[in-house]
Amino acid sequence: MIILGIDPGYAIVGYGILDYDGYTFKPKGYGAITTEAGADFPLRLLDIYNDMKTVITKYKPDAMSIEKLFFNTNQKTGIDVAQARGVIVLAAAESGIPIYEYTPLQVKQSVVGYGRAEKKQVMEMTRSILGLARVPKPDDTADALALAICHGHSSSAISFG
Repeated sequence: MIILGIDPGYAIVGYGILDYDGYTFKPKGYGAITTEAGADFPLRLLDIYNDMKTVITKYKPDAMSIEKLFFNTNQKTGIDVAQARGVIVLAAAESGIPIYEYTPLQVKQSVVGYGRAEKKQVMEMTRSILGLARVPKPDDTADALALAICHGHSSSAISFG
């Protein structure tokens, strides 16, 4: 199963693609989609959508794992992230990819085994699980890989070929 993990945003969208056979994860690719800070917001959304379609076309994922949004104090930022998340979900839905949502608590529990783990612990466990020499940068990319791992662990009841 090829899993596309997404950490949504409008300045940086982290993505990570993992091949999971039910036992081990193999990284296929990871990185970040970035948009220009001064650009008109609709054009930033268009860039995210187009770049996401490119990632989907290149890796042909079987599932998308994306962080479930929650609003904290800054509602404007939350709304903008929600719009970016919408175009990401649209790109996946348009490509026929099932979409699964996970909360940060679920990701921490799945990757570290403790729902109140620190961000550094999640990043280090992600690096370790994937056998990487260092934690991927930016942080959004490492978060996306953790989301993909979370989905793999959550879907372990799925039969693999």
